[in-house]
Amino acid sequence: MYVETVGAGPDLILIHGWAMHGGVFAPLTRALRERFRLHVVDLPGHGFSRDDDVELDPQTCAKNLLDTLPRAVWIGWSFGGLVSLRAALADPARVRGIVQIATSPRFVAAPDWPHAVTADVFAQFAAGLHNDYRGVIERFLALEAIGSDDAQAELRELRTLVFARGEPAMQALQQGLRVLDTADLRARLPELSVPSLWIAGRRDRLVPAAAMRWAAQQNPQSRFVDISSGHAPFVSHAAEVADAIIAFVENLPA
Repeated sequence: MYVETVGAGPDLILIHGWAMHGGVFAPLTRALRERFRLHVVDLPGHGFSRDDDVELDPQTCAKNLLDTLPRAVWIGWSFGGLVSLRAALADPARVRGIVQIATSPRFVAAPDWPHAVTADVFAQFAAGLHNDYRGVIERFLALEAIGSDDAQAELRELRTLVFARGEPAMQALQQGLRVLDTADLRARLPELSVPSLWIAGRRDRLVPAAAMRWAAQQNPQSRFVDISSGHAPFVSHAAEVADAIIAFVENLPA
């Protein structure tokens, strides 16, 4: 996996969402690089890791990053939150804490889980990949921007960023959708032994804030913050997200 390292200070690892790449964090990295050393990851099949054909599995990705990067606070957005959560569960000695941005232990609704999109959302994305994968990504970006204070401006920025490092690999897109459709880590949350911060977009249409509030309530070391945004709060409210991360890290044990 390609990892770009910038800045100086305590180590933070940033992991992007489905169909994106580490460059999407540009507004947030600008706000954090003066205080922290940032390790910005491109997951397999995405961005500059497009030719990495390792399976896009959160547990596998977490292990590979744990083996190569220093002990750090892990920051995961959307799909990336599954990677950071897996890392914290697998090797808490290497993870100081996790920041979960617009992510969820389960992305698809169930009879006992109303805080998610319905299964047909990801089924429609999967069905459309072969015929019009750019159209699928465009619809996904539109869902991400809904709820932003300026949805059109945020959508334009996401459109600019999404292919800035080339096109994602079809195999990775398919694998990522399967993960989002089947992942369920709700029962593992009480096992977390590191502090966690859950940052929700109050108007997020993909990961409702209620899902993240619930997740934070499952562990006494977890905190919940909501921001008046959609699914990408670090794009529309970078300074607010950065402030929440800074406060969280400054209160962690060494």
